[in-house]
Amino acid sequence: MSDRSQALPTPEGEYFEGNRFAGLSLLFGLVAFVALALSVVGAMINPHQFSFSWLFAFAFFFTLCAGCLFWTIVHHATDAEWSVVVRRQLENIALLMAVMAIFFVPILILRRHLYEWMNIPPGHEASLDSKRAYLNWGFFLGRTIFYFGFFILASFFLRRLSVRQDKDGNPRSTILMRKVAFTALPLFALSLSFGAFDWLMSLNYRWFSTMFGVYIFAGAAGSSMSLLVLVITALRSAGYLKEVVTLEHYHIMGKWMLAFCVFWAYIGFGQYMLIWYANMPEETQYFITRNTESWWAMSMILVIGRFFGPFAILLMRSIKKHPHQLCYVAGWIVCMQMLDMYIVILPALHGTGVHVSIWDFVSVIAIGATLGFVYLKIVTRTSLFPMRDPRLIESLKLTN
Repeated sequence: MSDRSQALPTPEGEYFEGNRFAGLSLLFGLVAFVALALSVVGAMINPHQFSFSWLFAFAFFFTLCAGCLFWTIVHHATDAEWSVVVRRQLENIALLMAVMAIFFVPILILRRHLYEWMNIPPGHEASLDSKRAYLNWGFFLGRTIFYFGFFILASFFLRRLSVRQDKDGNPRSTILMRKVAFTALPLFALSLSFGAFDWLMSLNYRWFSTMFGVYIFAGAAGSSMSLLVLVITALRSAGYLKEVVTLEHYHIMGKWMLAFCVFWAYIGFGQYMLIWYANMPEETQYFITRNTESWWAMSMILVIGRFFGPFAILLMRSIKKHPHQLCYVAGWIVCMQMLDMYIVILPALHGTGVHVSIWDFVSVIAIGATLGFVYLKIVTRTSLFPMRDPRLIESLKLTN
């Protein structure tokens, strides 16, 4: 018991030393600047390809940030204890939603290259005319503003209240965060689902699936938990959180990775099976394209790499309690999330087969490096964990 008491963090908390990683921050900044400059060039010389490449990169990083916001909301809504010590990093990543809102601007500018329904005037296609009440530019823009408004405000207020509690230790902040979480949870479900409908599913306005929003959510939740494992391990490797995040916390994060590995496969198979069994041309066209030529190979890699491989590995308890081994699985799942978004988006442009473009890589590097640069600025401003959360001691003593 005395050893456990010595392992408890001090009230002053633990702070990320930005000066130690000034070189990494500078590298991220330089790479982001060059990649963003190249992105401008790509948007000018090949706007059609670049618009899809940018949407792919945006969707990948957006799902990671949205997933972290989801875990933050669920933490407060369920009054969880285990996640107290890792919550601050979820809050920091979720705060990047403000940057993602800026990165959506190129999609609005290049919208006519992405969304065919924006280029078809009323009266030219009956199937589209029946959806005009929803698929119109004004409503599309209004919904987008609402989605990002919610994501930004929810992430901002949850983190602000959490940081305020670091200063005064007032348990009232916990109650306020719980109230915000209960309000945010249904709004999150609506915003993420309809955002998926608007930004991704409407790439093919003839196709629809009521399960598509849940499918995107499953990928976002699983990949963001994997990202959390990578971030926490990186901080521990740098000498932080050594006595705060234990193998018990890794065990639970690994179990959540396993849970959403199964949930993603369940929703994906359910969507595929129901649409394929019904055999309605307006619904099956989505999967026919992804079962054609080289897209079929990519889809098989996704199925095996996103479910069968991680599922078999994460079943082992020893893997979930070994941080570096768990990191390999987490990194793989994050890569599979990127592949998933690629298969969701790019067949709308290259329906006959995979055609990898240089702008795919440039877009991912541009957004990823920018987010990395901003994250390193955010993480230095507060303690690496909520040092005066009422449930901190229970989280530190976690056993499962």
